[in-house]
Amino acid sequence: MKVDYIVVGIGIGGISFCEQLKANNKTFVVFDDKSQKSSTVAGGLYNPVVLKRFTSVWKSKEQLEIALPLYKKLEKALNVKLDYKIPVYRKFASLEEQNDWFMASDKSLLSDYLSTDIIKNNNNAIDASFGFGKVMHTGRIDVKTMIDAYKADLLEKELLFEEPFDYDKLKTEAKSIHYKNIISTNIIFAEGYGIKDNPYFNYLPLIPAKGELVTIHAPDLKIYYVLKAGVFLIPLDNDLYIVGATYEWKDLSNKITVKAKDELLKKLEKFIKSPFKVVNQVAGVRPTVKDRRPLVGQHSTCKNMYVLNGLGTRGVMIGPYVANQLFNFIENNMPLDKEIDIIRFKF
Repeated sequence: MKVDYIVVGIGIGGISFCEQLKANNKTFVVFDDKSQKSSTVAGGLYNPVVLKRFTSVWKSKEQLEIALPLYKKLEKALNVKLDYKIPVYRKFASLEEQNDWFMASDKSLLSDYLSTDIIKNNNNAIDASFGFGKVMHTGRIDVKTMIDAYKADLLEKELLFEEPFDYDKLKTEAKSIHYKNIISTNIIFAEGYGIKDNPYFNYLPLIPAKGELVTIHAPDLKIYYVLKAGVFLIPLDNDLYIVGATYEWKDLSNKITVKAKDELLKKLEKFIKSPFKVVNQVAGVRPTVKDRRPLVGQHSTCKNMYVLNGLGTRGVMIGPYVANQLFNFIENNMPLDKEIDIIRFKF
């Protein structure tokens, strides 16, 4: 079998790159062994504001301009609902935080996103005496539905191999990649935390950060916005809400823990006054980087081998953007953003 690309990993990054390939009539196959869970347990929020510090997310405008049309295109192609437009409310803890919000809303990078109105709390199930600030142009991507539907489509087209990638069977030549019975021009590794086992890119300083989310059933809560108040509270249908997320750097398994659940519920109970019941809990390991920028680029000696990784906690925003960058780098000789290029981490 001859293809233009082999893609290893089918999370947010892998899907975003495959969509670049489809749009440009490139042939490809995908390998994925279901071992990496960070994309499937993602809350899926796209939010252009860092709500802890009231600052703009790096290249948020450019990211959203590429990401949102991609998800709209996928909705149509896969016949699923993915993009749920929903505002984010930031709970204020003091008058000082309100003032900081007003100051931030005057900044040019934030003025389109931060409402200058203080929203009064009228919900007896929430403790928020100082009200909320509203972030606009936000929403949630149903990442699990996207990945499940995308994989099903690839399987139907016989483009997905659900098996571990065997690096020992990979052979590289100047103008081709050979893997088992496949000959490819290029290979893209979009493995998330699985990069630790990749002999070609495991030197990169990816910092694994385990995250856990719980889903609660809270019939009296009745909120129709994402609430940020120590944790994120994300409404779903049928009085269900996602609560997240935790950060853990020692236990890097995909197993859920009582410790994480207790941590989330303790934070939740500080501002929620209505009864709720935990109905689900999930865990996954995020691929993060110390400088908070993705790991994208070309191998130093194997010039037809590339990496797309380190999307961190904002994968639904940044994944399509960096996939676009990488495709243009490979096919159109356009330089990568210096901030994301793995050249910044030489051996």
